[in-house]
Parts: sequence; structure tokens; C-alpha cells
Amino acid sequence: MDRRQFFKTSATVGAAIGAAVLPIKDSKSANTKENKEFIGVLVDTTRCIGCRSCEVACSVANGNFVPDISNDNALEKIHDTSDKQWTIVNRFKTEKGDVFVKRQCMHCWQPACAAACLVNAMAKTKEGPVTWDGDKCMGCRFCMVSCPFDIPKAEYLSWNPRIMKCSMCYERLKEGKRPACVEACPTDTLMFGTKRQLMEIARHRVYSHPDKYVHQIYGEHEAGGTGWLYLSAVPFDQIGFRTDLGTT
Repeated sequence: MDRRQFFKTSATVGAAIGAAVLPIKDSKSANTKENKEFIGVLVDTTRCIGCRSCEVACSVANGNFVPDISNDNALEKIHDTSDKQWTIVNRFKTEKGDVFVKRQCMHCWQPACAAACLVNAMAKTKEGPVTWDGDKCMGCRFCMVSCPFDIPKAEYLSWNPRIMKCSMCYERLKEGKRPACVEACPTDTLMFGTKRQLMEIARHRVYSHPDKYVHQIYGEHEAGGTGWLYLSAVPFDQIGFRTDLGTT
């Protein structure tokens, strides 16, 4: 066999081997690929009556401080989440009357807290919730200063302080349950599902009732998008939301 014939034969064999190997590799990738969609919650603030059932349900489900919603007068002033209360409700006086707004971790699609964490203690799960792992945390608190929504809180008075925030009831989700706050809501203010489904519902409500809602879904793009989406009858800056965030 001369030199030219050798290279010609080698090329033919190589092409045949390549044709045989590539489909196997592609098939393996297809079998191991997970077609999961991130989940989240749609909050329609036009439906919220300020009952604070979500606050109680969250605290009970996570073993936190349970607020006395009948007597603590918490709605009289704007307050924030804490290491003992992962979700709270505030009342805002707006051009369209009182608006009640639930606040908790937004579970960003591109969470700054997870990006800032040096040891992957704060991490985005494959289902969508952003969770904290105390076995990995080294206490740097970079997650706290990086969060654009000021959500992670440290247990400063504890001898072994943890970083505390809403986990979207991740343990409940793994059992096939909905977040505790969603189950407790008596007015369907909170709706649980995939972001694709929630966006379709949110857009339908906005376009079906253009005079009822501002034409914006908060969380669609803010900070790269969030797992919690909000609808409102008034501009979001009137109900305590940051409107100066970029889209990454």
C-alpha cells in the first residue's frame, strides 16, 4: 500500500468510527439531561387582605417565633424580616388606598448571595429555591451584604449564629407539598407553580384587567429575575420595592 492509499484508508476508517461513537455520546447526554423548570410563587397584592396567616404558617412550619397577629399591631409601621421571622406583611398607604404586601426571600434566578458565598453554603437548588447549609458556612456574611433585597439575617445573639431566611419550604417541596404560606392563604393571593406557568397567569390578569394592574410583573427581570413574582395596582415604588435594580 503506497503512502497516499494509506492516508485515504485511515481517513475512511476514522470517519466510520466517529459516526459510530457520536450517537452513543449524544444518547447518553439525552438520557441524563433533566428537564426541570424552576418553581416559584405569584403574589397578587390586589387580593391580599393583610390577615397575616402566611406569617403564622411560616413560623409554625419552621419552628420560629409565632407572631400574635391579633394584638401586636405590626401593621402600624413598616418592618422587615428577621432571623426569627422569615416572612412578614406590611401595609402601605397608596393613591389607591391601603395595599398589603408579603415580603420574604425572592429566590433569585441568579442569586447574588450564592455567587458571593465562598464555600457554597448558600446555593441555588435545581428546583429553584435558594437554601443555606450550616455545615458549610464559615460565617463571612458576604451573602448578607450582597443581597439586593436585604434578606439574609444572622443570629447575632447566638453563640453559634446561623444565617436565617425563607427557603421556600424546600423540605416540604421535596415531600410534594406546597410552601406553608401558600397553603395558609385564604384569598388565593399566593399561587405556587413553575415560573413559566406563573408568568402566563400574571400576563393574562394584567391584559384582561388593564385598569386594575400596573403593566409590570415585578420579578420578571429585576436582578436577573426572581422566583417570587408580584402584581400590583400601584407603582411598585409605592409599596416598598426597589425599582433601581438592573436585569442581572
